[in-house]
Amino acid sequence: MPKTKLAVIYGSKSGEHEVSIVSASNVIAALDTNKYDIIRVFISKELEWFLDPKGDQSLLAPYNPMDLKKDVDFVLPILHGPNGEDGTVQGLLELLNIPYGGCSVIGCATAMDKIVAKEIFENAGLKQTPYVALTTADIEDASRKAEKLRQIKSKLKLPYFVKPANMGSSVGITKVKNLEDLDEALDIAAHYDSRIVVEQGVNCRELETGVIGNDVLEVATVGEIITGADFYTYDDKYIDGTSSTQIPANISEEAIEKIREMAKVAYASLGCCGFARVDFMMDKDSGEIFINEINAIPGFTNISMFPKLFMYQGYTYGEIIERIIELGYERYNAKNHR
Repeated sequence: MPKTKLAVIYGSKSGEHEVSIVSASNVIAALDTNKYDIIRVFISKELEWFLDPKGDQSLLAPYNPMDLKKDVDFVLPILHGPNGEDGTVQGLLELLNIPYGGCSVIGCATAMDKIVAKEIFENAGLKQTPYVALTTADIEDASRKAEKLRQIKSKLKLPYFVKPANMGSSVGITKVKNLEDLDEALDIAAHYDSRIVVEQGVNCRELETGVIGNDVLEVATVGEIITGADFYTYDDKYIDGTSSTQIPANISEEAIEKIREMAKVAYASLGCCGFARVDFMMDKDSGEIFINEINAIPGFTNISMFPKLFMYQGYTYGEIIERIIELGYERYNAKNHR
């Protein structure tokens, strides 16, 4: 039986470019080379496409993404952040009619934009912390900025978390403890996106679960991020190594089941399929549970929670990837045989 020609796409123009490279390396290492001919496709920070034949960037060769149609049978986008996790690459694959793993265009796009996701979560009845959405145009116009600042001060209590709407891995996020620091935090977020969200901070535990499935969903247990910094920052995750995970989280079975059920609702409400990680917060004082966000292409680094959660469920790393591929084919076949 001939091998499946499978492309892993990684890199791209994003604050999470380096994380994507590490994730892709782990995914490639987990693929069964007896079953798959693996094609590495690297997207540079300048959005140039290359073949990466041996995982050695000194050997990169220019590549036309339109050639994917003739070169591959299946694609695994392992892209984090804008220009890959936001539905852009998925849209290209839809136009080329190539099956791929993970969320479709709609799931990626809605999950990537925190403001859109929050509006959908609200409509689905999921509990969230209070927030105010704004744009760089609001910041640049004095009267609009003044009105947004009034909304923030009246609706939210310090501390605030200021975030770019379309970014992950805590890139561009600032915890604001004093009002005089808010302008700088808005400027930092605006460096990464024209859409910004300001959330009310919660003295919380950071909890995560994973979902695998299209129509029938398998939800993992709940894990907890034990942060080494004031909150789960990019450096805390990937550079300093001061964070750790606890699986399962040391919370009640009732709380675990509530989070798992909320994850199903959130996943379905955003139109997700394939797989995703769903993040929550639990107030340390009241025990209230709030949904935070969905990550449509969660990390596959050595410290990433998503693979750890499903390995705790009994999967091997390779079986997780294999299941994602199966679900990609399932969705593709269902779409093309309507």
